[in-house]
Amino acid sequence: MNENFIIPLNGLPQGKSEFRRRADKEFFDSFGNSEILDANLDVLITVEKSGKYLGVDVEVDGTLSVECDRCLERLDYPVETAAYLSVKFGDEPSEPVETKEGEREIVFVPQDNTDLDLSQVVYDYSLLTLPMQRVHEDGKCNPKTIAYLNSQTAKAEEKKEASNSPFAGLKDLLK
Repeated sequence: MNENFIIPLNGLPQGKSEFRRRADKEFFDSFGNSEILDANLDVLITVEKSGKYLGVDVEVDGTLSVECDRCLERLDYPVETAAYLSVKFGDEPSEPVETKEGEREIVFVPQDNTDLDLSQVVYDYSLLTLPMQRVHEDGKCNPKTIAYLNSQTAKAEEKKEASNSPFAGLKDLLK
């Protein structure tokens, strides 16, 4: 739980309220995430209160730094994502609530809870913007690492070709 992303629901005025927060490396470290080398995210939280309705929009914009899967150098990815939530008070139903595409995701908050913790939402939505394979664009990786990888691949292919030859066993007979 990150206190920076806790929004007090009690005492919110009717209408829209905005909260601006930042998520950095410490934020991701608090979740035990070692993949994120650095983070610089601006988070805009807009809460709309109208009677019993409570809508929360979370917009995340910035960059996350991770290791390139190919050369292990730092790689910055742009992050631009949003979560649209509808807050309902009470116990979460035992059956999952179906939402259609384009609708708000429903978040259930216990009746006696006066705060909404959005840190997990910011964390999840930010990480979902990262691709499964994280590599630099062609030609942007560390050239020394790529040269080493290419030489190792060539050696492995030569060894494989030599062992696949039907005459590979005959070499040992000559010794």
